[in-house]
Formats: sequence, structure tokens, C-alpha cells
Amino acid sequence: MSRFRPSPSTVPPKPSASIDRSRQGPNNGPHRRSNRRNALLTQSNRIGTPAKDGVAKLQATVPASPLRPTKEEAEAAVRTLLLWAGDDPDREGLLDTPRRVTEAYREWFGGYELDPVAFLQRTFSETEGYDEMVVLRDIRFSSHCEHHMAPVIGRAHVAYLPNRRVVGISKLARVIDSYARRLQIQEKLTAQIANTMQEVLEPQGVAVVVEAVHHCMTTRGVNKPGVSMVTSRMLGQFRDDGSTRREFLAMIGNPASGHALG
Repeated sequence: MSRFRPSPSTVPPKPSASIDRSRQGPNNGPHRRSNRRNALLTQSNRIGTPAKDGVAKLQATVPASPLRPTKEEAEAAVRTLLLWAGDDPDREGLLDTPRRVTEAYREWFGGYELDPVAFLQRTFSETEGYDEMVVLRDIRFSSHCEHHMAPVIGRAHVAYLPNRRVVGISKLARVIDSYARRLQIQEKLTAQIANTMQEVLEPQGVAVVVEAVHHCMTTRGVNKPGVSMVTSRMLGQFRDDGSTRREFLAMIGNPASGHALG
């Protein structure tokens, strides 16, 4: 697959959104969070990368290329693939396939047009002081591996320890979908979800476990059906406190317990 890249002159510098907590003082504390979050919101397409202190640093990705093919060009490419596969794109059953494939790709890869940070902007402080673990289990997702563009079918378990504020639980599922609906590797997907939650919500800790079946392994290559992959990322108290981590893992159960993932 061809990669379209804008010229170096069109690529903006990547802003840093890391947090230096050692310098927080009267003028650099929680009341400045909204300004920092607004700055993050202006970044249209983010990936999460870990900073040296384990706290996420959100960076803007390269903007969409002006050389992005048109829908007609994409459909022509599908016709070429059909020919390469050995079939006839002009036979009745395949006449509408190029259109269907491009529409499916727009849906499968719709995460590039979503802003994960924006989903976490609205939080709520009326929690009666609740500061215990918030856990969402078995959030189903579908993705595609960036090496073969084969389906990745899985589920994610996420948790955070609130720091005076909570977020709507549906927004956590939307963060997962916004990253999953891109070309991915599971390790990066797991880190992006955790790092975004940590950076935007600023909780006492974040935990993410992702388990998935990779069709690039189960249907081709080594052809090993039934194999699932499990990845995790622990930040804050989940990383530093073994009892907190064990409590989370007990609440989600054994990720490799054999539940069907598709």
C-alpha cells in the first residue's frame, strides 16, 4: 500500500503536553487543567506515548495528506485487487463490490476522524467523595492490524481511580473505539487508551487490559485458530501498588479464560 506523506514544510511541529508535576505550585495546579485540556483539544488526531515519568504525553499526528485518493480512485484500486485475486470485477456479483468496500473502509477506519481527548473533556464532581475504583469490563471492539489489514476482534477492560472527578462511562468506550477503528498493533492500542485516560482525566491511576484474536495469525501464515493475545498497561497506583493492581485483575477475571472473541 502506498504511503502518502505531506512535504516536511507542511508538517507542523508536535506540541508537548507532558506534565511536570515537580514544578506545580500555586500558579501551576489543578485550576490550570482546563487551559491545558483546551490546548489538547485543538490537536485533531492524537496518539498516546509514554513520557519518562510514566505519565502520558499526547502528540498530534501528521494531518491528513492533500494527496488522499478520491472515492473513485479508491474504487479503482479495489477493482485492481479483485483482478489480482484472480476474479473478474465486471461479473454481476462484483459490480458493486468496489463501492461497498470503500464504504466499509470508511466505517472500519472512522477512528481517524474522531478525537479521543474530546470524549473525556466533560467530567462530573458531584460524586459524594467517591474515590474507589471505576471498572468497565468486556468492552467489545473491532480493529485491523497495520501489517496485513486483517481483522482484530477483541475486548478491553479499563479502570481508573478518580481524583475528585468522574467521567461518563460511555465516553470510555468511545475512546476505545476511536483508537481501535484505525490500523493498529495491539500494544500501541493498549498504550494509547491508557495514556489518554491518564493525561486528560488526571486520576490517581489507570489500568487497561486488552485481549484480542488476530486474523492475520488465525487465518493465514502460521494458521493457529483459537490463539488470543493479551496486553496490559498500568499507570499510577495500578503500577505502583500491587494490591490495587490485584484488585483490578480480580474484578475483570482471568483475561485468558477462554471466552469466545470472534
